[in-house]
Amino acid sequence: MTSAITAIDARPETRIALDRLSPDPLNVRKTYRTESIAELAASIKAVGLLKNLVVRKAKKRGHFYVSAGGRRLKALNLLAAAGDLAPDYAVRAIECTAAEAVEISLAENVTAEAMNPVDEFEAYSALVSDRVPVAEIAARFGKTDAYIRQRMALARVSPRILDAYRVGEIEFDIVAAFTVSDDHARQDEVWATLSPWNRHAVTIKRLLAGNAISATDRRVAFVGGLAAYEAAGGPVRRDLFDATPAAGYALDEAFLERLVADRLEAQAETVRAEGWAWVEVRPSFDWQDLSGFQRIDPQPVDLTDEQSAALDALQAERDELEVLLDAEGDDEAGTGEARIEAIDAQVAALSESRFTPADMATSGAIVAMDYYGHIAFHRGLRRPEAGIRSDREAGTVPAGAATDVQDRDALPGSDADSAPATVTHSAALLADLTAQKTAALRIELAHNPDVALVAVVHAMLLNLIYPYAIVKTALELRLVNTRIEAAMKDPENNAALADFAGMAENYGHTLPGDPADLWEHLSGLSREELLNLLAFAAAHSVNAVQQPHDQREEARAQANQIGQALAVDMGRWFTPTGATYFQHLNRAGIEAAVTEAKGADAALKVRAAAKKSEAVNLAERLVAGSGWLPEPVRVPAPEADQADGGVFYRMAAE
Repeated sequence: MTSAITAIDARPETRIALDRLSPDPLNVRKTYRTESIAELAASIKAVGLLKNLVVRKAKKRGHFYVSAGGRRLKALNLLAAAGDLAPDYAVRAIECTAAEAVEISLAENVTAEAMNPVDEFEAYSALVSDRVPVAEIAARFGKTDAYIRQRMALARVSPRILDAYRVGEIEFDIVAAFTVSDDHARQDEVWATLSPWNRHAVTIKRLLAGNAISATDRRVAFVGGLAAYEAAGGPVRRDLFDATPAAGYALDEAFLERLVADRLEAQAETVRAEGWAWVEVRPSFDWQDLSGFQRIDPQPVDLTDEQSAALDALQAERDELEVLLDAEGDDEAGTGEARIEAIDAQVAALSESRFTPADMATSGAIVAMDYYGHIAFHRGLRRPEAGIRSDREAGTVPAGAATDVQDRDALPGSDADSAPATVTHSAALLADLTAQKTAALRIELAHNPDVALVAVVHAMLLNLIYPYAIVKTALELRLVNTRIEAAMKDPENNAALADFAGMAENYGHTLPGDPADLWEHLSGLSREELLNLLAFAAAHSVNAVQQPHDQREEARAQANQIGQALAVDMGRWFTPTGATYFQHLNRAGIEAAVTEAKGADAALKVRAAAKKSEAVNLAERLVAGSGWLPEPVRVPAPEADQADGGVFYRMAAE
């Protein structure tokens, strides 16, 4: 039997005016990317139409449907609309019948294959070697300059790595990771050293970066970003495959440190002009470091008669505006609300507390860079007396190290293939997930003083009345603050930790620096302020982290009671993605997780994936938006028939 393709191949080519062509309803491809059409139009403009269309007669005499070549037709029409082609431009075509149209259209689309990126690199390299500018190459093929430079960056990659990609041993994101270095010998060394299960792009970049400093480093942010560092004369290496703006590496750490020091010193000069007894510059200084200083509070300023009168007038005007807005509402321009904001700013300026000259003569300030790479000023610090040391100086801050265990895939044909699939979490992944759960519980508890009060009283009574039942509480009251960052795989990107650090910094500015003043300070606070501090302190002691060989099952169960009382939505704090979850499971675990989240049919797609990396990416896409979370990170719904736990939950809710 002769196929439609063979019949088409033997037919003569004809020329048809562009304005007599229209899309064929029988064409199987219905969707086109706008960028793809623009790219093809640029290519046609540069070198002409390289492949003919396949058409069939339309109902209107002299007109034809394009059965194969819909994207080419759209690109030609785009050129005609721009004036680059005449409306009656003669297009090369071969005619088919309606019966053949679907098969031909399907054959053309399902057999199409994108060009290998390495082949693209070699082709673009040939053009560059002929002295064709990158911008011109990009214009000819409808690509961006960045796209062409990405392909050209593959020249940095070792031939051994490129060969491995050509034969399908590795994914393209792995190849792209090697472009952060020009050292082929080092690339081959890293490739040979890494175990197959640990060959991730982020790991490769980290090992190849060496002494290079990522653009995400807080020191780079502090000096204004990688562009500012480069503008100041610092050498950089760009990561062309990172979509993050200004991604890359700073290559001169000493130069970067000098820029940081220069900015700190410039800010310190402004503070010195304020009249402090001393001003010190430190590369970092957080709220915990404040424990080594006595904190001097600014004092309210005595207002002159004129200032007092101005303050009274502003308050009266604000009261009148409030009444007017309540009765009539604001106008479209929002002038009423804007005026209230302006009044508030003026009142704050008049009422602002200031340090007295006497206090400034005996205290100083520290200018530092904070955790996020911002400038931080700590004023009103009195140096510690002899014998008083901070926690870090005394060596009381606990230190810990995390171990990382990576699951290996089950071998094909093993007993694991026939057994029901289950999610197997490594010890490191369990610690990571439950640490993230703990971080969420902490920030939520810190925002809910009423629940915190119930939790603290609950823990205290267990310790007082039932001394042997202390393991049943998740609050490590002594007060113990376990550092959970070590259990996380990526603590810098944990939203709960970031929010909690911000809260800690705010409280650090309000508490006295001298412990002897703390009782008097707390005695002057309202019940609401004390409850907020109680919630903040109690939140530090929450620990739901599951470490290897620990015996805290009941404590973690009680952590769920706290989470239920807080109505914690873990979906707000954790999203299961390839990076945060699926890449840390074996193939059977990925399949089981997708089954639980989306059902058996979705899991079959994961099973069909040729490589684990494909399974990871597919699992992320399938689970996205479903609301599903891994069991270790969940806060289960409260059970109505819980005897003691239900009582705790109802008390908190009331």
